[in-house]
Amino acid sequence: MPRKFIFSLAITNLIALGLGVGTVVAFQKSSSVKAAIGTLLSERGARIERDIAYGPDPRHRLDVYRPDNGAPAKGPIVLFLYGGGWRQGDRAMYRFIGAGFASRGFTTVVPDYRLFPDVRFPAFVEDAARAYGWVADHLKSANGQPRDIVVMGHSAGAHIGALMTLDKRYLAAIEPRLRQPAGFIGISGPYAFDPTTWHTTKNIFAEAPSADDARPAAFARADAPPMLVMHGLDDTVVKLWNMQTLTKELRDKGARITPIELADIGHIEPILAMAWPLRWRAPVFDETLSFVNAIADRPPLAAR
Repeated sequence: MPRKFIFSLAITNLIALGLGVGTVVAFQKSSSVKAAIGTLLSERGARIERDIAYGPDPRHRLDVYRPDNGAPAKGPIVLFLYGGGWRQGDRAMYRFIGAGFASRGFTTVVPDYRLFPDVRFPAFVEDAARAYGWVADHLKSANGQPRDIVVMGHSAGAHIGALMTLDKRYLAAIEPRLRQPAGFIGISGPYAFDPTTWHTTKNIFAEAPSADDARPAAFARADAPPMLVMHGLDDTVVKLWNMQTLTKELRDKGARITPIELADIGHIEPILAMAWPLRWRAPVFDETLSFVNAIADRPPLAAR
């Protein structure tokens, strides 16, 4: 076997275990091991500010990744929301996301958020909105102007991010004048299923007023920010029709969305392909970087 394949396979197995999809329970629950994997996969060229509080709960903590070149703050900020079925997740595991974008010049924020069974819907979406508000308030440009924010998420994080982006109530509850995201990137997201009846999620979403209140696709609107969504054709955890439904609903409203179907890719592989040893597996990193760069090329917020 080619050395690159063997190395990538080993890295994939390590990350899969760290993400909680492996079989070694002790490994799954070890924050120190997850942090070590996140560090192993992180690129150079990023400065990290860790464990910053954005709210009162112990889970209201975030890490900020900045370019390590002394350049002034500019361009869009990426707010990344990890997945984990609304039940698990640790921001330390995703240092490779923050460092990857920061090494390309983009400040990136990775927050934790509250999880089931400690909370139910919509608490984790409210946490994402709170983190978004913190970013908007604390990470302004060098002259104090607001900066564009691109929301990105994988799996449950894509659901949370899409709902926060499309349902205007969440950001309005933080600050009525808070600007909407400049863009949204969703990977393997469950945007259209009914979580109030699905057997693995119905308890998590038991307090939703209706199924549509928990479905991002139900909030499609013409003035939605541009979106990039990617989904593996071999994903058996979140089916492809979730992306297809969101795409149709937004296009029917006249909104801009770019869907990308990834051949021979399942549910976890797209986010693994963001890590530097595995980028050959799928063009996820290149597509996300192109999307963020396109937003960076737009006029500054103050000029719009």
